Amino acid sequence: MTDKHQKRVEILLEALPFIRQFSGKTLVIKYGGSAMKSNELKEGFATDVALLKYVGMNPVIVHGGGPDISAYMKRLSLEVKFVQGLRVTDDATMELAKMVLMGKVNKEVVSLINRHGVAAVGLGGDDGRLVVAEKRTLLDESGNEVDLGRVGRVVRINTDVLNNLGPGFIPVVASVGADAGGSSYNINADEVAAELAVALRAEKVIFLTDVEGIYRDASKPAGSLLSLGTVGDLEELIESIEQGRAVSQGMIPKIKSIKKAIEGGVKSAHVIDGRVPHALLLEIFTKDGIGTKVAHEESGLLDVAESEIRWST
Repeated sequence: MTDKHQKRVEILLEALPFIRQFSGKTLVIKYGGSAMKSNELKEGFATDVALLKYVGMNPVIVHGGGPDISAYMKRLSLEVKFVQGLRVTDDATMELAKMVLMGKVNKEVVSLINRHGVAAVGLGGDDGRLVVAEKRTLLDESGNEVDLGRVGRVVRINTDVLNNLGPGFIPVVASVGADAGGSSYNINADEVAAELAVALRAEKVIFLTDVEGIYRDASKPAGSLLSLGTVGDLEELIESIEQGRAVSQGMIPKIKSIKKAIEGGVKSAHVIDGRVPHALLLEIFTKDGIGTKVAHEESGLLDVAESEIRWST
């Protein structure tokens, strides 16, 4: 056997225990960042998702579409405004956001996955009351309430909508929701992914980002990547924001979503670099992974498959 062939065999053998461990398990994947911009990365993401389905896993995709929404708002001369990282969403912006998320982004993701022979179905959080939401309240530094308009938070996930799709379909969910009166809300996609993962009792929730993972010190990313961590590590990182260190403000919603997912029973959460081709496969099917993995306790940081591989090498 040539070295080239041997390397291919080793790659397959490394993936085998992970395929065995996660076959039949639900994986919630938040799709976003640069992975949604490059045609090559889009295609790679769709290929990865299809492969996960073919080897017996149940991927559920959640996506936002902030850059696309902002681009269309500018074209229509609508003001783009953010407060503490949240988009101020009036009625006109909400209407546009739904058009972009459901009419453009969602359909593109579904089409890309379908091209690989697996069946993806696009859903908005307000379809079948999948994501029940309420208006989000926000306080400024003086303690005064800031009106963000149609920005919401998740109240409840109706898993019946996904369960009734049947096991052969991959749900692709846009990050909008609706309240009891039918009013739509724009919701942070990280929050939707975390809430879905808890409600579906997912094995993993994975967040694609534009950084390597979570840094202990965002001002000094080299050497400060948190490879394996616990909820306790996340709490320390959140507290360190007061000193202006550890993580960037943009990572805070993601960290809080991860904490909520792990405390809600999801076995592990992963933050990976979506700029890396086939990042999903590298994180799920290799013993080292490529980003940050968070579990509830230290004993849960090592997957059965990882333990098996490390013990045998």
